[in-house]
Amino acid sequence: MSEQRTYKAFIFDLDGTLLHTLPDLVNVTNKALADQGFPPHTPEEILTYVGDGAARLIAQAVPADATPEQAERVFQNFKNFYHDFGIIYTTEFEGITAALEQAKEAGVGLAILSNKFEQGVLDVRDRFLPDLIEVAHGESDAVPRKPDPTGLLLCAKELGVAPEECLFFGDSASDMQAAHNAGMEAVAVTWGYQPQERLMAAAPDHVIEKPVDILRFIEQ
Repeated sequence: MSEQRTYKAFIFDLDGTLLHTLPDLVNVTNKALADQGFPPHTPEEILTYVGDGAARLIAQAVPADATPEQAERVFQNFKNFYHDFGIIYTTEFEGITAALEQAKEAGVGLAILSNKFEQGVLDVRDRFLPDLIEVAHGESDAVPRKPDPTGLLLCAKELGVAPEECLFFGDSASDMQAAHNAGMEAVAVTWGYQPQERLMAAAPDHVIEKPVDILRFIEQ
C-alpha cells in the first residue's frame, strides 16, 4: 500500500507504543499480588504477560492454585493501586511527544486505544499527553479487548473520520489484527514489548523503527 495517501487520524496503542510503562506495571502487579500474600514476579516475567489487558495479566501472574475469588481480588487491587502508583516510573519513548505535536499541527486527529482498563488509560493520558490526544479508550463494558475492532471503530467515530482514513500504531500482534478487523491499516512499531517475530507474523501494512518515523505518514 502506498504511504503517500492521506490519513486523517492516527490511533495508538499505549503500553510499549507511546509510553514505556513496564516499570509501573511490574510495581503495581507485585503490590497487588503481595496484598493477597502471593509471590512477586520479575520484570522479564511480567513482560510476557503484557498486551492483552490487565485481567489477562493478573490471570497469568497469580499462582496456578489461586481461586477465582483470589484472582479477582488481585485484579481489583491492581486497578485500585494503579491510580496511586501507576505512573511513577512511566516515561515516554524518545521522540513521541515531538512526533505527536507535529501530527496535530498538521491537522491529524489523535487517539489512544489500549487493552489497559479505561480509567488507567485516562490517568496516563492526562498525565503525559493531556493536550495532544483527543480521544482515549481502554477496556470497558463497552469496549472489548483487541483484536476486537469495536474500540478502534469508536475512536474513528469520535474523531469524525472513516476507518479507512485511520492508521493504527501498535507493538503487538493483537494490535495488527484489530486494525485489520476495523478496516484500518496497521503500523507495527519495533521498539515495543512483543517479540518481533510475532509482530511480523501478524502482517502489518507498515513497519517503523523509531517514533520520528510516525511523521512519514503525514501528508507533505
